[in-house]
Amino acid sequence: MTRQPDSGALSLQAKLRLVTEIVAAYGRVRWWLSRGTVPETVARIRRRGRRSHAAPSVGQGAAVRLARVVGRTLDPLPADSRCLMRSLVLTTLLSHRGIDSTLVIGTRSVPDFAAHAWVEVDGRAVLPDGGGEYGRLVEI
Repeated sequence: MTRQPDSGALSLQAKLRLVTEIVAAYGRVRWWLSRGTVPETVARIRRRGRRSHAAPSVGQGAAVRLARVVGRTLDPLPADSRCLMRSLVLTTLLSHRGIDSTLVIGTRSVPDFAAHAWVEVDGRAVLPDGGGEYGRLVEI
């Protein structure tokens, strides 16, 4: 049985462009973080996004799909793909597409102190939010 591509399937060329966009966003985010704070980096991401001429996508669904692609792209790379970097790269892609998002940083103290970052669109997490284990510390 042959699988029919769904209407949302990307061509190979479009997939390559998206992977290139993710890797380039990762490089920019790393550069900006090495020269500033997380809030300053998010501000730069959003300023650049506003200058983009990309047509806005549909919010939540597009954000969830982009989040999956960011994870699949960054996971195998020999780079920092922890939650903060994924969140900043995803914020970059969403901003470029005109999708408003919130970067959330949360912490927990039990059993050990830990911090976690995720992205929300319309108040819903599009990257794993830790399942309620983390209390919201800051929203950017």
